[in-house]
This record gives sequence, structure tokens and C-alpha cells, in this order.
Amino acid sequence: MRSATDGDAPEARGEAPAETLDGRVGRIVRQTLADQVYGDLKELLLSGRAAPGERFTLRGLAAAIGTSAMPVREAVSRLVAENALEVLPNRAVRVPLMPRARFAELRLIRTSLEGLAASTAAREATADEIAEVVRFERAFAAERGKKRPDGAAAMRHNKDLHFALYRAAHLPTLMGMIEGLWLQIGPVLNLDFRAGPERVRQGEAHLHHARLVAALKARDPEAARDALVADIWSAGDFILSRDVLPD
Repeated sequence: MRSATDGDAPEARGEAPAETLDGRVGRIVRQTLADQVYGDLKELLLSGRAAPGERFTLRGLAAAIGTSAMPVREAVSRLVAENALEVLPNRAVRVPLMPRARFAELRLIRTSLEGLAASTAAREATADEIAEVVRFERAFAAERGKKRPDGAAAMRHNKDLHFALYRAAHLPTLMGMIEGLWLQIGPVLNLDFRAGPERVRQGEAHLHHARLVAALKARDPEAARDALVADIWSAGDFILSRDVLPD
């Protein structure tokens, strides 16, 4: 004898309908795409491949990626919450402009947090981790040594060097804080490395990088911190000297 509930739909029993397999798979795929878009956009910002003031639309970005607007909207919402992007009244999305006072504030915070990571890495980094920093330092130096250095490549090597250093501190909470700062400051580095080939050749970054590597190899926390802070400070001085940041 069939029970009263056999074959009845959940709605008929006063229950919420169960999510179908299609629905669960769709939600998982959408979330996976959102994570991928978020990761790609985050890397774009961290490595300075997007400049302050650059704009895009959700529809245009979705078309470029080849996905629907939903995962793009979710990824952008996360980055807006992290102060890395902003939505304009016309619904366009923009890399925020950086006022001089905010840039100066973030530079001061960076010297404290990233200096701590550098000094800790000098004590805690493994030989392989130091070798990774050295590899990126050499890549940056090689780019700088070219007749016409590529500013975008120099920025990428610079970012890779810094983050290899910070990972070597083995402080994941600190790493998350530094990454949050770089999401905001990364685009502003366009005003340094992409100022032209001569800036890459004549800048002081390679000197600070070399001092940093030497400090890591010597296991000298204070020297590592000083080299890292000098690198941040000199780049900031150049950007401020261009007088292109809004008041």
C-alpha cells in the first residue's frame, strides 16, 4: 500500500522544494567562475597592470572573459568592498584615483607592515625561499639592463620579488594585510615604473633590491627592513614629485 507521502512533491507536503542537481552544479560553477575572475582582477591590480582612473563595464569585462555578468559582478563586488575598485554613478567600474594624502598614509603603513615582513623573513626564510627572491631580483636587474626596458615587465618582477619576500616571513595574517594594501597601491606604481624606459634604468629600485638580497643571505633583519623601507620610500618620493596625484 502506497503511503500518503509516496510520490508527492515536497510542495504538496508543505516542504520547500529540494534544490535540483542542476541548480547545485550551476551555483558551484558560478562561484568557481567568480573566484577565477576575482583572482585575475586581483592580480591585475597587484601587479600594477591597471592604472588609476581606468574604467570598464561589467558587460564589457564579461564579454572579454567569455562568461556571464553574474560572476563578474560578484568578483567586482568583493574588490569594491576591499577599496580596490569603485562603482561610478553610471554603473561603470573604475580603478580609484589616489589622493596625495591617502598615498602618503598608505606609504607610511606599508613601511611598518612590509618592513616587519622583511625583517621576519631574514630570520625565517628557507634557502629555497631566499633563492626565489634572488631569482626575481635578477629578473628585475636583467630588465633594467636592457636598452629599452619594459616598464610593465619591471613592475611584474618587482611585485613578484616583494611577495616572495613577504611569503617567506610565514605570517599569513600579515600577508593578508599587505595584500590588501597592494590592491590599492599597485595601480599607482604605474606612475613609477611606467613613467618611461629611462625611469626603470635610472631609478634606485635595483640598489634597494640588491641590499635586500644581501641582508637575507646574511640573516640580518635590521638591514633587510632598512632596504625594504628605502625601496618603498624612494618610489613614493618619485611618484609624489611628478605631481599627478589629486589633492
